[in-house]
Amino acid sequence: MRVLITGGAGFTGSHAVRRYLAGGNRVRVLDNQKGAFFDELVRGGAEIQLGSVADRGAVRRAMEGVELVQHIAATFREINVPKAVYESVNVDGTRIVAEEALRAGARRVVYCSTEGVHGHVAHPPGDESAPIAPADYYQQTKWEGELAFREVVQQGLDGVILRPTGIYGPGDPARFLMLFRMVKRGHFFIVGDGRACYHPLYIDNLCDAFELAAERPEARGETFLVADDRYLSWNELVPMVAGALGVEVKIHYLPLAPVWLAAALCEAACWPFGWTPPLFRRRAEMFSHMRAFDVSKARRVLGYRPKVPLEEGLRRTCAWYRQHGYL
Repeated sequence: MRVLITGGAGFTGSHAVRRYLAGGNRVRVLDNQKGAFFDELVRGGAEIQLGSVADRGAVRRAMEGVELVQHIAATFREINVPKAVYESVNVDGTRIVAEEALRAGARRVVYCSTEGVHGHVAHPPGDESAPIAPADYYQQTKWEGELAFREVVQQGLDGVILRPTGIYGPGDPARFLMLFRMVKRGHFFIVGDGRACYHPLYIDNLCDAFELAAERPEARGETFLVADDRYLSWNELVPMVAGALGVEVKIHYLPLAPVWLAAALCEAACWPFGWTPPLFRRRAEMFSHMRAFDVSKARRVLGYRPKVPLEEGLRRTCAWYRQHGYL
């Protein structure tokens, strides 16, 4: 099978590429940068085309002969850029991928959105019908990307939307690496009381969901939240990370309001210089937003079963960080 994976040179996309290559498929990657996994993926047999999903010509070339599309490319964690950058990739790029897939006759497109479209879940656990309440540029444009994708589905595209929760695993260069490094120091600072929930998703479990969403006929036109079996509070997660590291950690609590204000001022001060702020509002809000979800629909319709439990996922992630010199 010929598979196109957009954003395939990044953390999430590279795992999907490896999975499809291991299954004997021909995999083409469209990514706007080489990324840390570029050489490995080429050696593994992936065909990599450099280009943006916002470039219709590049997408059209990448789509030639493709049967299945996993659309993972997104602008994410870019702090000092205008919203237009997010809109170009996450909204316009998604529409272009969907339209070109329909034009090329791809049998199915799976769009990787985010649980962030739901924002703070006031009545956890939330499901796919929970209120849409994006809290930042990224989440807002991913929701707008969903709307654009659905427009093309209504025109005849066979499409499925996945909303993953907090993805982590070997190769994650950002969120969980920061978490492991902070815990390793022996002191971890939580903004708020630590009772807000976080819902992890191990990368292998997400790749299972990608494959199921691509193959199940009954998934056509549907939207699914995808997560691990359990969500847990920060007060529970931090000690589990410490256990994976084999260290003791002391948790310290900071009040939300002054930290949020300091983050806003920090962003404002860095913006004119194009600097990435050391503290930003999204990081502060991470500890206060409730992220807890019910994945019953994915279980029922896709047959999704998260195989890697949190303890094992943390152990594998920790081992990868140490092996590659990140810890």
